[in-house]
Amino acid sequence: MLLLIGLGNPGQYYAGNRHNIGFMVADEIVRCYDFPAPRSKSRPHGMFSEGRIGSDKVIVLKPLTYMNESGQAVGTAMRYYKLEPADVFVFHDELDLAAGKVRAKRGGGNAGHNGLRSIDSHIGRDYWRIRLGIGHPGDRNRVTGHVLRDFSKADRPWVEKMVQAVADATPFLLAGKEADFMNRVALLTQPPKPKNPAPGKTKPETENGP
Repeated sequence: MLLLIGLGNPGQYYAGNRHNIGFMVADEIVRCYDFPAPRSKSRPHGMFSEGRIGSDKVIVLKPLTYMNESGQAVGTAMRYYKLEPADVFVFHDELDLAAGKVRAKRGGGNAGHNGLRSIDSHIGRDYWRIRLGIGHPGDRNRVTGHVLRDFSKADRPWVEKMVQAVADATPFLLAGKEADFMNRVALLTQPPKPKNPAPGKTKPETENGP
């Protein structure tokens, strides 16, 4: 069994925040692989859905403990299902990645991310981290406002494309093939190539000036 965690803050007020991109990925995985509708459990405190991705039995969890206390729900769920940290995959927002970029690795630091810091304190660092780039506002004094602000209308196309690509590529991730996972996401999120002109049509020449 594997545990997939989407990080975010509970409640409709936060639903569209950049900080909630992990929740968005969790919801898309549930939709993409036809998992049943998530249900709430008081212990551990979160929204759960259980299904299969390929041959793997998977639990998708959205903690309802708020971002800064995510480790409480993750640690309780890991112990409840008798899992190891290496069976845990955490999807989270990443300021230090350009918007739309995705990286995955097992272990590592928390780079000041409060959700990861909380998880580290409850289960250690030997779990998978899937960093979902939301871009940096350019000034550290604007970081809180940036992550707790909704994605703009202009952001929505790349956000939807990234979320869908991550869900599509998840089987590679669960198999431990992080390079294949990232390559698949990059392929699905690359901008469309410009169309070639129709046969027989050439670019019009520009007139020379006087």
